[in-house]
Amino acid sequence: MRRRIQGLHEADQSAASRVRDGLLLVRVERAHHCWDSRKPFYLVRFSILEPKELAGHSFAGRIYCTPRALWKLNWFLRDFGYDTELLGRDEIDEKSLIGLCGVVKISHTVVTGTSLLNLDGFAPASRWEELSSTVPASTSQTEVAP
Repeated sequence: MRRRIQGLHEADQSAASRVRDGLLLVRVERAHHCWDSRKPFYLVRFSILEPKELAGHSFAGRIYCTPRALWKLNWFLRDFGYDTELLGRDEIDEKSLIGLCGVVKISHTVVTGTSLLNLDGFAPASRWEELSSTVPASTSQTEVAP
């Protein structure tokens, strides 16, 4: 059986090292719900819009939907401008996620030899100018939006 895996040819170590820790203005390219009995999550592929030197690159991250992690999913949806009517009905339409823009703060962690990308915080795209000029690229703060 053959499977087409979008982006496989781009998934080398040199590509991963180009996306540094810090704040990025991004657009959602794809979102897919992945069911796991212990930790269901949304796998979200982001396309970088700013800073200009990283524009065009993309990366993927997980946003978990366990009861303890729903606050982060809600934060992402709210700050990226997800439909408030759907959010009010506790519904997520994966097609409605595509094209949403916002600011994300990322960091990398190594756990037992595996490099993991963390989505540490979110902010509305309208705050990009303010945040990108005042917060250094590598900050120890774990929150982007107050």
